[in-house]
Amino acid sequence: MTTILGRTMLDDRAPGLPVRLSLTSKTTLAGQLDGAWWPYSRDLTAELPPLVAALDEPWGHITRVTVNPSRWPVIPHEVAVDGRSVHVGWFTEQDADKLILLSYTVGRWDLLVIPPTTDPAAAARLMAAATIPGSVLKAGVLMANEAAIGRSVRDSRKREDTWEDEGGACMSPYGRPIGRRVMQEPMPGNIQR
Repeated sequence: MTTILGRTMLDDRAPGLPVRLSLTSKTTLAGQLDGAWWPYSRDLTAELPPLVAALDEPWGHITRVTVNPSRWPVIPHEVAVDGRSVHVGWFTEQDADKLILLSYTVGRWDLLVIPPTTDPAAAARLMAAATIPGSVLKAGVLMANEAAIGRSVRDSRKREDTWEDEGGACMSPYGRPIGRRVMQEPMPGNIQR
């Protein structure tokens, strides 16, 4: 998993905030998502330029972005990024929790969009889940099951803590526990009566 923290100007109120972005590692395992993005607001005009600028180096020039209009109050036709225009489109058929980035020369990338008001711990879990190489989970499924993801992470930590605390015995190469006093068995022919 690669995390990119590009520092850019989002708007007059929030200069220098990092782009909260996590990308799937380069691998031959193609999954449903190529990473996750956690914007600071639902303002595409302010949020898209820093995202696209942060992705220019690893992914090439993004030329088009598509979203589902149910999550964004205003969808501009285009946004300016480093002196060029990036076209913005919308499709109601697109997963509401996904952003699609397109480049004419390189390809397509799908990002899970984590709502701006998400708790940081939940956002971290979602970012990690969205960057698993070869994952078949779609953006909507991840968002709907975030509570289950959090529970499974807590349960796995609890199992690890239980394992560490239950005091399992180390075994010697002879199959006997180490550190315990073992009664010696009488040898044949040396039986006491």
